[in-house]
Amino acid sequence: MKLQVEYVKIEALIPYARNAKKHDDAQVALIAGSIKEFGFNAPVAIRGNPPVICAGHGRILAARKLGLADAPCVRLDHLSETQMRAYIIADNKLSEKGGGWDEEMLKTEIEELILAGVEAGKIGVDSSDLGEDDATYTRKVEAPKYIPKGVKPSVAELYDEAKTKGIVEKIQSYSVEQATKDFLIAAAHRHTVFNFENVAEFYAHSEPQVQRLMEQSALVIIDFDKAIENGFVVMTDEIKEAFAGDHDDGDE
Repeated sequence: MKLQVEYVKIEALIPYARNAKKHDDAQVALIAGSIKEFGFNAPVAIRGNPPVICAGHGRILAARKLGLADAPCVRLDHLSETQMRAYIIADNKLSEKGGGWDEEMLKTEIEELILAGVEAGKIGVDSSDLGEDDATYTRKVEAPKYIPKGVKPSVAELYDEAKTKGIVEKIQSYSVEQATKDFLIAAAHRHTVFNFENVAEFYAHSEPQVQRLMEQSALVIIDFDKAIENGFVVMTDEIKEAFAGDHDDGDE
């Protein structure tokens, strides 16, 4: 039989009371991130009236987390009660059986996606999947928490463009085509040095619109689910080290 997708109010969907599959907060957060990024592309299987969830409990938990009003569903009313109970187990167990991964291909795909700007969490990848010892494309970073001191730094205290401006002046003085100049000038901005303690302090005191732009620029890394929790701003040592290394390279 052909299945038809219909949208059902999430509040009307009833979890199967004897569902043996567990979904912890971390998994639900990953599913929510996937739905937010790619859309709700896998319909929930339901049966009966009122509709009971046969497959898709994790997706519904994630949809509630995102505040969605409804979800795409397919009805399995052709199944008997016994068949439905068997299907609920089969749907979860069969996905665990056999197949596996081509580890080299998986690694290549993840590396290229991350280099293209895709966040690992949005494709369900974390350090346990990738391996703590594989530093090629992932490292576990303990992000320090910075407690705002209550004083908002001036913009001038956030970054130092001295080296960048010197390089740009040299580029402007050369007789080369404009396209080449534009390229070199764009590259020169990597020499701008940021004071990330001041950046975090500035972030903590900024309006939401500025905060969102700073997050998108990776000037700060925060808990995206809870935003600023208890007044803390979270940054990574990785960013500090990257800019410190660039600042100390001795290139003039």
